[in-house]
Amino acid sequence: MNKKIVVWALSALISVPSFSQEQDDIYGERHETLDSVIVSSSRAGKSTPVTYTMVGKDELRLSNPSASLPMALSLQPSVVTYNEGGTGLGNSAMTIRGVKGSQINVTLNGVTLNDAESQEVFWVNIPSLTSLISTVQLQRGLGTSASGSGAFGASVNMNTAFVTPDPYGSVDLSGGSYNTFMATVSAGTGLTSKGLYASAAYSRGMTDGYIRNAFVGSQSAFVTLGYLKGRNSLKFTYLMGDQRSGITWDGISLSQYQKDRRHNDAGAYEDKDGNTQYYDNQTDNYTQHHLQLNYTRSLSDPLTWTTTLNYTRGDGYDEYLKTGKNLSEYGIHTDPPVEGDVIYRKRMGNNYYVLNSDIRYRSENLDLTGGISLSRYDGVHDGIVGFFGPSYDPSRAKVDFSGGLEWYDYSSSKNDNSAFVRGEKKVFGKGTLYADLQYRRVDFKMRGIDDDFADIGYDDTWNFFNPRAGLSWDFSPSHRVYASVALGHREPGRSDIKENIKGEAEENPIRPEKMVDIEASYRYSGSSFSASAGVYLMEYQDILLETGRLSSSGYAIKENVPRGWRRGVELASAWTPFRWVRFDANMTLSTNRLKDYTSYVEVSDGEEHETHPVNYGETDMLLSPSVIGMAKLTFFPIKRTTLSIDGKYVGRQFIDNTMRKEMEIPAYFVANITASYDIPLPKGILTLTGYVNNIFNNMYYAYGWRWESYSKATGEIYSGIGVYPQAPSNALLKLSYRF
Repeated sequence: MNKKIVVWALSALISVPSFSQEQDDIYGERHETLDSVIVSSSRAGKSTPVTYTMVGKDELRLSNPSASLPMALSLQPSVVTYNEGGTGLGNSAMTIRGVKGSQINVTLNGVTLNDAESQEVFWVNIPSLTSLISTVQLQRGLGTSASGSGAFGASVNMNTAFVTPDPYGSVDLSGGSYNTFMATVSAGTGLTSKGLYASAAYSRGMTDGYIRNAFVGSQSAFVTLGYLKGRNSLKFTYLMGDQRSGITWDGISLSQYQKDRRHNDAGAYEDKDGNTQYYDNQTDNYTQHHLQLNYTRSLSDPLTWTTTLNYTRGDGYDEYLKTGKNLSEYGIHTDPPVEGDVIYRKRMGNNYYVLNSDIRYRSENLDLTGGISLSRYDGVHDGIVGFFGPSYDPSRAKVDFSGGLEWYDYSSSKNDNSAFVRGEKKVFGKGTLYADLQYRRVDFKMRGIDDDFADIGYDDTWNFFNPRAGLSWDFSPSHRVYASVALGHREPGRSDIKENIKGEAEENPIRPEKMVDIEASYRYSGSSFSASAGVYLMEYQDILLETGRLSSSGYAIKENVPRGWRRGVELASAWTPFRWVRFDANMTLSTNRLKDYTSYVEVSDGEEHETHPVNYGETDMLLSPSVIGMAKLTFFPIKRTTLSIDGKYVGRQFIDNTMRKEMEIPAYFVANITASYDIPLPKGILTLTGYVNNIFNNMYYAYGWRWESYSKATGEIYSGIGVYPQAPSNALLKLSYRF
């Protein structure tokens, strides 16, 4: 392992990714015009002492069309991704510096996409984003103030396409392994002489997926209507995402993985002859509509005011078949009690309203922005049983849920309001002082009965003050250093709160998490070579973890663990020795630790809800590899041809916080090849692109879960893990026509 670390470190030092900070001149603040709407309010600028990278439209367009946005960002520094179905389409997730999805703030045109309750972004519900957005700024650390769920280690700020000066159109068709097919069409008027413009896109995708039941059928639509003239910009944006996918989030046990890594138990049942069959509608279904209206006014050359209104509507359900269940678990009481099969849906619907408004003053020596964000979220959750009986017979008519039995029902609401002021002041000609102050107030309520019939009534308010400050210094046009310190807070999510309520909250109240983030970095930018080296110290207090402790009524309790930290070094570089070749690499070396961790293991042969404590002392945080590295080689061998090969190394990580060997996800390395060729036509360009993923056919898994129990009789802990296998070598071919 030590040899691998040395090789990766040398590679990163001699060879910033192709989408790094150095490209801020291409995608950053100096190109900000009225048509870029409100991206500046949540984005860092060229001199902001915040650690970030930029990914532009061309890079996104070259990414695998079947990849969700996390998979398209997989080569960025400190990023680790996985896909439940193993291919790219479907449920995907990423960590950044080990920070999980619920702690990553994600915005689209300045409006947060994180679900207000869970604080997660479910990327499967927003398919084909890579074809709809123009730039992504990926901030690592606490970053700048943003609306909605506070960044607690990283943020992803996306912007939809800028208005183009001329009309355009494009068609993309892709097909490949596992019956994967993608189609996207888009067109735009360009900016007319009267200042009007319009653009639209539609995308359709489908795949069987790698593991059983990992199928996906998705579609998305995007429309922009705008007016841009003089000092005024008015823009309406509509984004729709719709998906139906097989349930894959249970993964498979490690023992089953070793027999058949494409297996998936979801929907399994035995027919009357004792043969294993699968319920064909074990699915996740969700539709989301985002409507945004932005008005931007240049009040004077240095002063700009912008306001965005957003409304998001989401509706969906999961459908399951469960066999051999006691029907009383679903509120179906019989005398005597009966065990049988049930088919049920867990449904949800939500409305999300946002008002963002800010005003920005920008002169040669001062950049000052102040703004507010007001949001309201209302969500409803219920369960309905459409079938129950001794056994399920697939020959019967399709289950009709319109006359089903209500199982549970609860609602929630969340008001998230914040105000910020951020400034950058030039000092002594070469320096920039930075300060960012945010006040955030969160009100959260829940009412109703959960799926285990527990009353989850709740009402709480949190007030947070999140200050940030830093200094950047340009020693010359090529050399820059910066340092910053920031304080951040994060409120508990819905699941944290529900478990705490059921786990006797008055005896064990949970507190918001806190984090101090210290960042320092050096960056060199030359004509053919660039490099950066940064250090980060992310110091946590009151981290919320599920330790295994149970309440007296048997519910799992999340607890605040007093201390933890993520400390690391990020290295990146890019080198273009000749016009026809480019090297890119990045690497992260880190320690991610809990100071004093105690796990509580349920006793299998003891008193009801009894647990056995095991203290592990200082341990690694779960799903936080200490080594992450990427290298990419891009050739331009002949005119209009691009050939690239990239490799991603992820060091070993653990499924839980105990650092036991049996809880380990082994280190893995994955390499991919992309080749494209442009064919000029009289009225456009035809591009043929081929993708070969996992070219070395590496059989690996990238994520998992675990179970465990303790036996008093033997004094031993028994455990097992479930994993999410990723696909072996697979290929995709894309045909694109643009005019």
